[in-house]
Amino acid sequence: MSNSKTEKRLNERSRQVTEGVARAPNRSMYYAMGYKESDFGKPMVGVANGHSTVTPCNSGLQKLADAAIAALESSGAKAQVFGTPTISDGIGMGTEGMKYSLVSREVIADSIEVCVNGLWQDGVVVIGGCDKNMPGGMMALARTNVPGIYVYGGTIMPGHYKGKELNIVSAFEAVGEFTAGRLSEEDLKGVEQHACPGSGSCGGMYTANTMSSSFEALGMSLPYSSTMANEDQEKVESAAQSARVLVEAIKKNIRPRDVITKKSIENAVSVIMAVGGSTNAVLHFLAIASAAEIDWTIDDFERIRKRVPVIADMKPSGTFLATDLHQAGGIPQIMKILLDGGLLHGDCLTITGETVAEVLKDVPAKPRNDQRVIRPLSNPIYPHGHLAILKGNISPEGCVAKITGLKNPSITGPARVFDSEDDAMAAILAQKIKAGDVVIIRYEGPKGGPGMREMLAPTSALVGQGLGESVGLITDGRFSGGTWGMVVGHVAPEAFVGGTIALIQEGDSVTIDANQLLIQLNVPEEEIAKRRAAWKQPKSRYTRGLLAKYARLASSASLGAVTDLDLK
Repeated sequence: MSNSKTEKRLNERSRQVTEGVARAPNRSMYYAMGYKESDFGKPMVGVANGHSTVTPCNSGLQKLADAAIAALESSGAKAQVFGTPTISDGIGMGTEGMKYSLVSREVIADSIEVCVNGLWQDGVVVIGGCDKNMPGGMMALARTNVPGIYVYGGTIMPGHYKGKELNIVSAFEAVGEFTAGRLSEEDLKGVEQHACPGSGSCGGMYTANTMSSSFEALGMSLPYSSTMANEDQEKVESAAQSARVLVEAIKKNIRPRDVITKKSIENAVSVIMAVGGSTNAVLHFLAIASAAEIDWTIDDFERIRKRVPVIADMKPSGTFLATDLHQAGGIPQIMKILLDGGLLHGDCLTITGETVAEVLKDVPAKPRNDQRVIRPLSNPIYPHGHLAILKGNISPEGCVAKITGLKNPSITGPARVFDSEDDAMAAILAQKIKAGDVVIIRYEGPKGGPGMREMLAPTSALVGQGLGESVGLITDGRFSGGTWGMVVGHVAPEAFVGGTIALIQEGDSVTIDANQLLIQLNVPEEEIAKRRAAWKQPKSRYTRGLLAKYARLASSASLGAVTDLDLK
C-alpha cells in the first residue's frame, strides 16, 4: 500500500510543531518528556495500556506494555503511553457495580479516541485483558482509523482443588451446589480460594477469550496470540512483535478499516461459532461493525451459524480451557480447517500485510491426533453453530440463545417473573424455582438496567442446583461467556421501552424453542394489546452521572447497545 497518507500526516505534524505561534509550547512539552530534535520526524504511536490491579485479567499487562514500548522505540517510533479503565466482570457480577461493565466498553472506546485523535497519534497499540477491553479497544481502532493492533493480555492458567481443574465459573456454580446441599462449606471455600491461581483473563471460551480469538481471525491481532497464557514468556514476546508489526503497518499505511471489512467480520464470527464462543460476541460485533460503518445486522449471525459447525470442545458447555486450545494448535488451526472447508475468506488482509491464506499457509490441514480439543469438519461436536438468533412476539428484533450442551433445546413452561436480577437470585437461592419453570428477568436492558448486567450468578446457581437443563431463563440483560443452559438474553425491545417482555405476567405460558428459532408468549394478541395499553414506563433508576447518560444514549441490544447512533 502507498504510504503517502502517512508521510503527509508526519509532514503536517512536523510543520505544525515547527511553524507559527504554537511551535514553542508544542515543542517544549515534548522536550520536557526527553524528546530530541530528531524525534519529531518519527511516528508518534500511542500505547493504550489497560494495566490495573483491580482484576487478575489486567494485573499482568504492564510487562506487555513495557515490551511494546521498547519494541516501538527500537523500531524508530516514539511511544506515547496512556491508560484505559477497566471493570472486572467477575468481581462486579451479581452487584450494582455490574451495571458499569458494558458502559465501560463505551468509556474505553471514548478514552482511546480522545488520546489518539486529541494528540494526533500516527498509530496505536491497544493492550487489554478483561471482557470489555477488547470490543472497546476495537471500536476505538475502527473509529479513529489510524494504523493499530490489538494485544490481548492473555488467559489465566487453570486452578486446581482436590484433583479437579477449576476456573472462575467453578466458583459461581459452587454457590448453587452449596445452597442445594451438594457441597460442604469447606469445599465451597476451597473452590473459591483455588479457582483463579494468578494473572490472566477467565480461562474458558468465555467473553475475553472469545473476543481475543475473534480479533485474531479478524486480522487485527497476531497469529497464536489470542490463546497464550499471561504468565508465559511467549506473551511478552508476542507483545513486542505486535509493536514491530504495527510500525511496519504505519509505513505501509495499513489502517483498521482496510482490515475490518464485512468479509473479515464473517471470518471472525465463523471462528466464534467454531469455538463455541460467548453470547456477548453478538453484541460486541454489532458495535464494532457500527464503529467501522459496515452493514452488519443481528440476522448475519444466524446466517453464519447455519453453515459453520462447532469443532472445538471448549468450556462452558464443553471440556477444555484456552490453554488447552493453545497447545492443540490455537486459533490458526481452527482457521485452517475452516479455510480448507470453504468457510473463511482467505483473501482478507491482516495487520501483518499478509492475507489470511498467506498467514495460514504453513498450518497443518488437519488437527493433530494427540489432542482432543479440536475436531475436523467431518466429525464436529455440533453440525451448526451455537449462538442462535431467536425471534417471536417476546423479541421481534431478535435475541440470543446459546444452544450447545443441551439435550433438548426447547421448553414451554410457566413464567416466573422478576423485575431485577437481585429478586430472581433471591428466589433461586431460596429454592423457589422448580424444574419446568421459565424465569423472566427484566428491566435489566441497556436503558432499563441501565447497562445490561450479566446473569452469571442466577444461571450458575441454577446449574449448581441441577436445574441447568430443566429451567428456562429469558432476560433483556446479558449473560457471561461462562453461562450455559436453556438461557436467552439480549431480548429486544427491552422492558424499559415497552417491549413485550414487560407485559409477561406470573404463570403465563412461555416457549423457548431453539429448533424453530422461536421465543413466544403464549397469550392471545388481544390480551397482549390490552396489557400494552395499560403499561407505563417506570422512572429511570439513575438521573445523574454516567449510568444516566448511558441510559439516555444507548441503542437497542439488537443494534449493539452503542451510544453514538443518530447523533448527527
